[in-house]
Amino acid sequence: MLAERSCVYNILIQLMESRESELKGLGADFVFGFVQSVDGERDPRNLLLAFHIAGKIVREGYDLGKFTEELFEVTSCYFPIDFSPPPNDPHGITQEELVLALRAVLTGTPRFAEFLLPLIIEKLDSGVQSAKVDSLQTLTACASLYEHKELAQFLPGLWASLRREVFQTASERVESAGLAAVGTLTACLSRSVLNSDSEDSLNVFLELVLKDCQHHLCEPDLKLVWPSAKLLQATSTASYRASHRVAAAVLPSLIEQYNSRTQCAQRRTLLEVLQGFVHPVKSSEEDESVLLDFRQSLCSVVFSALSESNADLQITSMRVLTALGQQTGLLLESDVELAVDHLTRLILEEEDPKVSLAVVECAGALARLHPAAFISKMVPRLKEEIFSEPMAQGDSAAQSQEHSQQAVRQRCVAALAAVSSRPSLVQESTPVLLQVLTSAHTGTGAFSLEEVISVCHSLQKIAEQAQDTEETGGVFHDVIPRLLGLALQAALQGSSDHRSPILEETVLSAMVPIISTTCARLQSQLAGQTASRAVSLFLDGDVSFLPENAFPSQIQLLKAGDSRSQSQMVCLLMGCVCWLPRTVEVPQMDRLLLELEELSCTSDHPLSYTSAAKCYAGLVNKSPAGEALDSLIDRMLKRISTELDSASSPVRTQAFTLLLWVSKALLLRYHPLSTALTDKLFSLLSDPELGSLAANGFSLLMSDSQDVLNRGSHADVRIMYRQRFFTENSAKLVEGFNAAVQEKKSGYLKALSHIVNNLPRQVQLTELPALLPLLLEALSCPDQGVQVSTLSCLQPVLLDPPSTLITQLEVLVGRTLALTTSPTMKVRIASLRCIHALSRFPEHEIMPFRARVLRALAAPLDDHKRVVRSEAAVARNEWFLLGSPGGR
Repeated sequence: MLAERSCVYNILIQLMESRESELKGLGADFVFGFVQSVDGERDPRNLLLAFHIAGKIVREGYDLGKFTEELFEVTSCYFPIDFSPPPNDPHGITQEELVLALRAVLTGTPRFAEFLLPLIIEKLDSGVQSAKVDSLQTLTACASLYEHKELAQFLPGLWASLRREVFQTASERVESAGLAAVGTLTACLSRSVLNSDSEDSLNVFLELVLKDCQHHLCEPDLKLVWPSAKLLQATSTASYRASHRVAAAVLPSLIEQYNSRTQCAQRRTLLEVLQGFVHPVKSSEEDESVLLDFRQSLCSVVFSALSESNADLQITSMRVLTALGQQTGLLLESDVELAVDHLTRLILEEEDPKVSLAVVECAGALARLHPAAFISKMVPRLKEEIFSEPMAQGDSAAQSQEHSQQAVRQRCVAALAAVSSRPSLVQESTPVLLQVLTSAHTGTGAFSLEEVISVCHSLQKIAEQAQDTEETGGVFHDVIPRLLGLALQAALQGSSDHRSPILEETVLSAMVPIISTTCARLQSQLAGQTASRAVSLFLDGDVSFLPENAFPSQIQLLKAGDSRSQSQMVCLLMGCVCWLPRTVEVPQMDRLLLELEELSCTSDHPLSYTSAAKCYAGLVNKSPAGEALDSLIDRMLKRISTELDSASSPVRTQAFTLLLWVSKALLLRYHPLSTALTDKLFSLLSDPELGSLAANGFSLLMSDSQDVLNRGSHADVRIMYRQRFFTENSAKLVEGFNAAVQEKKSGYLKALSHIVNNLPRQVQLTELPALLPLLLEALSCPDQGVQVSTLSCLQPVLLDPPSTLITQLEVLVGRTLALTTSPTMKVRIASLRCIHALSRFPEHEIMPFRARVLRALAAPLDDHKRVVRSEAAVARNEWFLLGSPGGR
């Protein structure tokens, strides 16, 4: 009986753990007894136990005696495993578990090699894809453990099977498993230590590979060129010895063919094949690159392709150039300079976006290794192009040329950012980009708003990617006053013909991450200096540290009454003080918080009051706990409550914005007063004016914020704050929903869907059954954002439905079907995914709905969006097969 057999296997496992020496003392008798007991076992639960025992026998040195073949036979009869667990299997045994357990047995000892390798060759003839993949992965596993002597006699048979699987495969899985096996075999043979009388198995194997593959590389028009190249590349990357042998046999022929062919398609194929062989191979430090003998030929091929007009050739040649640059000694100084000249020319002349992207990637990779050539050649040429004057032409021609010149300048700016990873390059490129901002501000250069924003993004990219050294820190420490000075000049600009683009909100918003990224990485001394300067500028109008500081003495940047252009600069203050490490003390903190609170509650300019609220929240989040912080929050809460409770107050939106951001700041750090603030938010869900804002505010509360209050800004963020918020407040939401009048209920539903949607999936699965009535109600809510987030919450739960969902099946099917014809594409897609998931329910529960679902899915099958039609077809197929023989 099954239970008795299971008991025997478990006893054996216990004995192997506690009485190993006594079992080993039985010698081969124990193995014989085990072989007899496991023979004919069919139950997957018992097989897992049996494979576990067999694995320990082969790995832990039990005496197999003359029963090696018997032990192999009694386990290998299950190979390759074909097992599909029954629906709703309570034991949860998967095919993968069985496959891995059996593989551990078969590959556990080299003594099985003489039986296993012929079996693998035989099973590779199978027409079943999973059997092929299992056989190839098993071969890979044993080749990583065997030595050359176990493999030697089977190499011709193994190679014939592997070659066939890669040459004739119709499946990527089989092909990649075959290539992995070839690589592992090669690596195994490369490890062999040769005796004077032994044959070099690696050379034998490589001869087989080269004989069958090399000649196909001379036929770039035929399809066997690719599988042949992949097989040769798999052997080449496996070891230093193999790469030497393959490179010597293959590279001269490829280079000669490239130079003799004239068709672009053929040359591109040859260059792409060549690219696969230009790779660093793991070897000891003193080994020189296997490509050194072909250095000159490879460089001439790359530069020849870079000079072509064909985009694909250019892109592939840049990938080869990047690979050559990664290996020591393959690019001489003169080669690097020639490469930089080519790359610069392509930046200036080539309009194809794919080529531009490839140039930027290649330049970035080479600049990290060879900065001097980029400093002397590329940066000056790009700077010259960025500031070149357009030639005078007629109107239409001038417009066309201006558009073209803008595109060239955008490429130059992107390239400057890409190459600026080394401090020496950062010092050269950053002044150029700052000069663009200055020219755009003064109107001396014809830079568009898009170009100014692009320059800001490039400066941010440099700040993020540049090596974190004292030099780059110093460069960017000096960038902050330049940016603040430009913004202040623009804000104080009188009436003139030219309006500075720095005044635009999009430009200021693009400047913030440059400053914040820099401040987050500054060393403590420079960070303290930045904080002190920024606070004195915004509180006292101290402009002494700004370049070209011909500013009036009485500047009050945090006063709402002054011009918007000045008050909106508070977003830059946020970048300066909210991203500093927590060890850096911000001076005049109490006064600064008072001014920020005042600005956020009185300004009528959205960017100003929102940035002030964010800045206030960012500082509060890092403030030390204690009475001072508690009284500050109490005072702030009283003030905003007064405004929010007065329906006639003109600044209710401003007060709400401050409440929301401070709630997030306190929630992240588990501050006890966060409850009072979030309770205030809950009370606003039924407010006629602010209800919708409050409901959407829960999305901000629960999701990650990019510009402040995140881990990158050194904020105090506790783990699992979302789960904690949910468990403390879900009951309040349900109570509020039940108490609200009908027209106010949608706000609670929207808040709930935002909160649940931002919870980790595992928490959703455990909590959703209790909230199911509300979520079903949310599907009827007219707000399409609520519909999408509710459907995306429900879908993972439907895949493994709790019993409470099955009782609500009628409502669930009806409401999700109604949404398949929603005017919003995202709603249609999400509802169709839920319909698909519903087909996984127990068949007897959902069969009554089959005809209704199939009728309803006819409409989305004709949807005008292809992605909707695709989802509808997948869902309909599953429902159509319900109840049919051979169905689910």
